[in-house]
Formats: sequence, C-alpha cells, structure tokens
Amino acid sequence: MRKNVFSCLMVLLFIGNVFAQDRVLVFSKTAGYRHKSIEVGIKSIQKLGKEHNFIVDATEDAEVMIKKIKKYDAVIFLNTTGDILNEKQQKKFEKYIEKGGGFVGVHAAADTEYEWPWYGNMLGAYFLSHPQQQDALMHIENHEHEATSFLDATWTKFDEWYNYKDISPKINVLMKLDETSYKRGKNGDNHPICWIQDIKKGKMFYTGLGHTDKSYQDEKFLKHLLGGIQSVMK
Repeated sequence: MRKNVFSCLMVLLFIGNVFAQDRVLVFSKTAGYRHKSIEVGIKSIQKLGKEHNFIVDATEDAEVMIKKIKKYDAVIFLNTTGDILNEKQQKKFEKYIEKGGGFVGVHAAADTEYEWPWYGNMLGAYFLSHPQQQDALMHIENHEHEATSFLDATWTKFDEWYNYKDISPKINVLMKLDETSYKRGKNGDNHPICWIQDIKKGKMFYTGLGHTDKSYQDEKFLKHLLGGIQSVMK
C-alpha cells in the first residue's frame, strides 16, 4: 500500500514539474526577406530549452500563435519580417504583453510591422539599413543583465549590423556598436544593438545580432540570447 502511495506521489510530482516549466514560443513568420538562419535558429533555441529546463515550441502561423499565446511565458520573434499580424491579432498580442507576457526580438524583428505604432513603441526602434556583413566592436553598457553579465567590456563579432530609425529614448541600452570599428554605420555615437524595456507588466529584450547561421553555433551568442530569454520570463 505504501509503495503504491509513494508511486502516485512521484507521478504527481513529475506532472507538477512538467506543468511548472517555463514555455516559450518561437514565431518566425516572414512577409519580406527570409533569413536562411531561421531553421538553425529554431533548433538552437530548442536545444537551449532542453539544457535549461524550458519548453520551446515553434510556429509560423499567426493564428496558431495568438490562439495559444496565453500558455507561454514569452514569445520570440526570430527574424520575422514585414506585416505578419492582422489588426485583431495585434490587439490580442498587445494585451498579452501588457498583462505580463515576455517578448524577445532577434535581429530582423526590427524589420517587422512598420505600420503598427504599438509594436514600434514596444520594440524601441525600426530597421533602417545595413552595410555588408563584417566584424564590428560592441561596447557593453550594462554588465548586470543576464544577457551581458558574462561578457568583457567589449565584444567583437562578425554579423550583419543594422542601422536603426525611430530609436526610442526610453530603451535601456545593454550594448552599443562602435561605428569606428566597421564601415557604413549611420547612427553615430548612439548606436544601440541590444536593449530592454518594460511594457506595463510585460518585459521585452531585443538583440540586433543573429543574422548568420554561424551565430547559432556560437556559444557566446547563444549565452547572450539565453540570458535575454530568461530575463523576460521572470
């Protein structure tokens, strides 16, 4: 009898742990340019989930994302582009974030939804242009955040470096690009490349890194991305 009771308790504990796990949804719909790194990016985020005890689902169907959004602690816009949500879906997404949902934007999430003012305010900036892919130096502005705490004062990486427009003065910048370290930067001394902000009860994290396939095999970048994901689930 005691053995049966113990077995039942173990099953209940296992079930409880499963349901207690954080869940994130990777959303990668594209209505413009499609990054070849999306598929490898999804696999890398799923691997991070297995290694760090959170569940990762993925979809490119906006209606599926919106219908299931309440069960997720965070949604990751992985290299999304263009107009990807209709007006009804946008309203539901706004409520999800403002009531405490987490948002992670990766790279081309800034090249998304130019006609949705709420999204622009939430994200904090839009894509303007980019030069050819090249090495560039980043200065770490905040070493207390999970996405940057393990980094040195500077970080040099090869990627596609976005210039931004409509940069909000409200964003909390974690990393800045040094435009003297590469060619054709257009934001001058104020060139954020990673930032955070609170959106009412919700949290957002954006990183401009993540264009190349190799980024998703780069341990430093993956640790950076993991820190961003974990920070918005709190």
